[in-house]
Amino acid sequence: MSTHAVPLRAEPAPRPTPRWFAFAGAGALIAVGYMDPGNWATALSAGAGYGYALLGVVLLASLMGMLLQWMSSRVGVVSGRDLAELAHERYGRRTVLMLWIAAEIAIIACDVAEVLGVAVALQLLLGVSLAVGVALSAVGTFGLLALKRRGTRRLEGTVTALIMFTAACFVAQLALAHPDWAAALRGFAPSREMMTNTGMLWLAAGILGATVMPHNLYLHSALVKDLAPERQPAQVRQALLGVNFDTFGSLVFAFVINAALLILAAAVFHANGNTGVSDLGDAQRLLAPLLGHQWAGLLFAGALLACGLNSTVTGTLAGQAVMQGFLKLKLTPWKRALLTRALAIGPAFLAVAAFGEHGSTSLLVASQVVLSLQLPLAVIPLVKFASDRSLMGRWRVGGVLLGLAWICVAMILGLNAALIGQAVAG
Repeated sequence: MSTHAVPLRAEPAPRPTPRWFAFAGAGALIAVGYMDPGNWATALSAGAGYGYALLGVVLLASLMGMLLQWMSSRVGVVSGRDLAELAHERYGRRTVLMLWIAAEIAIIACDVAEVLGVAVALQLLLGVSLAVGVALSAVGTFGLLALKRRGTRRLEGTVTALIMFTAACFVAQLALAHPDWAAALRGFAPSREMMTNTGMLWLAAGILGATVMPHNLYLHSALVKDLAPERQPAQVRQALLGVNFDTFGSLVFAFVINAALLILAAAVFHANGNTGVSDLGDAQRLLAPLLGHQWAGLLFAGALLACGLNSTVTGTLAGQAVMQGFLKLKLTPWKRALLTRALAIGPAFLAVAAFGEHGSTSLLVASQVVLSLQLPLAVIPLVKFASDRSLMGRWRVGGVLLGLAWICVAMILGLNAALIGQAVAG
């Protein structure tokens, strides 16, 4: 009687530790908020009106954004909760309600900018009225959100492709504009005139609000909170490494885009005496004759459309995170998009009716100032959570980085106070 050896059961192979790029993707969605139509409006007005003088504000705002987004992602990975969820757990009901209302106001203000940005782009590309462009702006949002049903990676890939298209458009336009790079480099130095010039201060607050957005801080922590589900030190360390590469790489890229837009406006408009150009439509129409190339205006409008569509998606995702975290109320993406868009389209239509076809940029800049005023209500809880040893343990933020974070808070509060003071003084 023959015997057969029973084969030994193969042990499952250990799951390989994911490389850093496995955690990439969230940074691209966050970077979108740093180059939305609100950024276009503030950078265009700043470059045309004051040349390269406000490039230092763009750099400072970007560095502040990098620090705060890094802290937001760190809190999300380490704690496994987003900022809204942590506020719900640790603050009283009235405080939570106040923070939620402030966050929703910021999201709506941002969405107003995105609606108008897409509407202006559609007007420039298709020749439709601005009012029709506002109405059509929702279609692209729902189209991009439909990609999320096929997986987050598909949406992240589409967003990244649109960002790269935007970058290519600016490279082409800068090559035609021939900026004064020495003057641009000097523009990164701080300007004392900003604190005494009402126009510069208004735009500086707009640049800050357009760059460091409250909803981006909530969204970033929500996007990365499940990357280290077991909370083991090695797992957390690996996730933080990947998220850091993703965050800083994406935001450096966003800074380059924002600086390029201001440099383009300074080189094309300010240098030629067109210091009053602030309307996106006027800018697009002037680019072709000033740069001497018929494709310049088309590239400008195409890049604006790409940025506007991207931003509407991240605004919707941030709205989901805020509503679910603060109120424990969950809406599907299309319902959240419909709610936010309904609240934003009203002010957009009113702006078109009140200011006409060329008043959109004024509302865009104003919406970014609203974001700047709302920013401390997101940043202060973030810094407190990130430095809380009971929450973060060995991963808490301290020392120099914590000091820099509180300096950021003080600068935001100081700029807002100066802005309000000038407004009261007339």
